[in-house]
Amino acid sequence: MEYALGPRQTLIIAILVLFLGKYLTARIGFLRHYNIPEPVTGGVLASLFFLLVYLVADRVFAFDLRERDVFLVVFFTCIGLSSRISSLLAGGRALLTLLVLAVGLLFLQNLIGVAVVSLAGLDPVVGILGGSISLSGGHGTAIAWASLLEESYGIADAMEIGIACATFGLILGGIVGGPIANLLVTRYRLKSSSHEHITVGVPQGKKDETISVDSVLNAILMISIAIGIGLHLDMLLQHLDINMPLFVSCLFAGILMTNTVPLIFKQMPWPTGTAILALISDLSLGLFLAMSLMSLQLWTLLGLAGPIVLLLAGQVVAVTLYVLFILFPVMGRDYDAAVMSAGYAGLGLGATPTALANMTAVTERHGPSSQAFLVIPLVGAFFIDIANALVVNVMLKLVS
Repeated sequence: MEYALGPRQTLIIAILVLFLGKYLTARIGFLRHYNIPEPVTGGVLASLFFLLVYLVADRVFAFDLRERDVFLVVFFTCIGLSSRISSLLAGGRALLTLLVLAVGLLFLQNLIGVAVVSLAGLDPVVGILGGSISLSGGHGTAIAWASLLEESYGIADAMEIGIACATFGLILGGIVGGPIANLLVTRYRLKSSSHEHITVGVPQGKKDETISVDSVLNAILMISIAIGIGLHLDMLLQHLDINMPLFVSCLFAGILMTNTVPLIFKQMPWPTGTAILALISDLSLGLFLAMSLMSLQLWTLLGLAGPIVLLLAGQVVAVTLYVLFILFPVMGRDYDAAVMSAGYAGLGLGATPTALANMTAVTERHGPSSQAFLVIPLVGAFFIDIANALVVNVMLKLVS
């Protein structure tokens, strides 16, 4: 039996799930020590609870997730409104370096996937599906490739395998990122060197500025205008036959606004660096992840548990070693590199929001990293999908 929950009920449960994650993190030292994001803690427990309800009582809760993607768009718009050109230019070299490393990980994920499934006697194409398609690519990429792999390569369960790997990758990415950063920060005694006041990844104790009705209205106004510009930019890109996630357009709209409007209207209050923008961004990311994780229907993946466990175990080990021994040293062995390592562990196994949740958890404890919050979203939201499509095509030709 299925219980359909509306947007209001879904939001209520998401808030309760987020509170559960906060409650457990505040009381369990392990979660704080290893910087496990609060939405991941609450969301995973909620999905396990709904799995138990299904197995015991044969009841399914169907959530209305239409508002979930709105929170994602709002979050990335806040990132854009917090991004100054000076910081973007400063991160140019880091962006290029990380992109090269990301391409290397795409090939590694596919090689690991092919090796593992070949040992299990499965089609090597399944290894690519369980490699960069579903992990670095995420659910959207897995769904997009599934029909092609079913029709052209005869992978009968391509959709289920892709969604399963993307789902567990999302969870694992949120779990391993924090411990990686904690290990690096502790071992190398790293400290934040960022003096810029940013609106994400700021230690909780420093978010104590006065929030007034005027500041809230001003922030909502600028976010709404930026999203409007992003919507029109997205329509323009579609007209040019360029398909990108909507939040990418809104991210760039926010960057455009925050680097032009304050220069033209010098007396206008601007939300960049304010407590209210930090509050809105944290709230949006937390609710997006809570909704995403609590709605996972884990019982649909039970039949594929064996091969998926082997596949994901190999991928987690590969990503962890790659981040620790290649990405971190190449990116500079400093605090920013440690935060980016946590973020890329989440990105390589899950998705951009997971990466940002990891970095938020790390920086709220150890200090801000403006470079990490600019470089990781740009690689994850824009460049990685293009590079992944090219790498997947190359790998499919090689294995077939």
